[in-house]
Amino acid sequence: MPGPLKGLKVLDFTTLLPGPYATMCLADMGAEVLRVTSGSRPDLVEFLPPKLAGKDISAISAYLRRGKRSLALNLKDPRWIKIVHQLLAEHDIVIEQFRPGIMNKLALDYESMKKVNPRVIYCSITGYGQDGPLRDRAGHDINYMALSGVMGYSGSKASGPTLMGIQIADIASGSNNAIIGILAAVVNRAQTGKGQYIDISMTDGVMAFNAMAGAAFLAGDPAPGREKTWLNGGSLYDFYETKDGRYVSIGSLDPQFFSALCQSIGRPDLSAGGVMPKDLNKTKEDIRAIMRSKTSDEWVEIFKGVDACVEPVLTME
Repeated sequence: MPGPLKGLKVLDFTTLLPGPYATMCLADMGAEVLRVTSGSRPDLVEFLPPKLAGKDISAISAYLRRGKRSLALNLKDPRWIKIVHQLLAEHDIVIEQFRPGIMNKLALDYESMKKVNPRVIYCSITGYGQDGPLRDRAGHDINYMALSGVMGYSGSKASGPTLMGIQIADIASGSNNAIIGILAAVVNRAQTGKGQYIDISMTDGVMAFNAMAGAAFLAGDPAPGREKTWLNGGSLYDFYETKDGRYVSIGSLDPQFFSALCQSIGRPDLSAGGVMPKDLNKTKEDIRAIMRSKTSDEWVEIFKGVDACVEPVLTME
C-alpha cells in the first residue's frame, strides 16, 4: 500500500548516518527518494562490516538505502549540475549534509536551486549550523553530545561521561529534526505555495533535549551534576546488577510502583522513604545486594504481572 507521503520526491545528497536515516524514514512513509552519489567518493558506511551473505554490500548500507533509487554523478562537472537542475522540476525536496559552503561552490545551494524551482524545500544537516564560530569545525556524535551540556550531568561521578550504544545526536537530533522540519515545510508550502530553507544543527538539537534539567537551571537551580538528580543516578531510579552479571532497570518513581517494588524484593520497610530516601547511599547498596542475590531471569519471573516499573536490560539476542 502507498504510504502517507506518496507524491513527495526527494533528492538526497547525504552520506554516513543522519541524512540517510532521515531519507530512509521518508521512503518508508512513501516518499520517492533519489540518492545522488559521487562516483569518486564512496560513502564510508559502505565499508563497515558485516556484509550481507553472498553480496558485496554492507548490512548497514543496505538498511539505510532501502526503498531508494541511486544516481551517480560527478558534481564537479558543470554538465551534471544541469542534470540536477532538471531533476528539480519533479524532486522539489533537497537534503544535503556537506560542510557549510560546499553546495554554494557547486551552485547547488538553496538560493541557486530556488531560482530553478521556487517551491523547493531545502534541508541542510551539519554539526554546528550554517553560521557561527563553529560552522566549519569537524565533528561527530560524541562531540555534539559533549558541547550540548547533556554529557555534563550524564554518567557517573567515578567514571565521568558515558558513551552510548546509539548515536543520539546523529539520529534523534539530526535525522528526526530534519524529518520534522521537512514535513513542517511541506505543510507550509501547501498553505502558501512557497518553499523553505531548513538549517539543522545537530548540536543545537541536542541542547534542546536538556528539557527538564535545562528548565530547572533557567529557573534558578544550580547546574545539574552527575548522580545528583532523580533521573541520572541521584535516586534509586537506576540499573542494578544481577547474580548472573546481567542488569535490571528500576524506574519505580511513583509511590504505588515503589511500594510494589519494595513488597516484591521483601523490603516493605523501605516504602516510606520513596525513591529518593534520606539515607540514599545505604538504601541503594541494600537494593544492589538484594538484586545481586538472584539472576535476571529469576527477577523477571518475580516481577511478572507486578506493576513496579522493573524490566531486564536485554541484549540484542
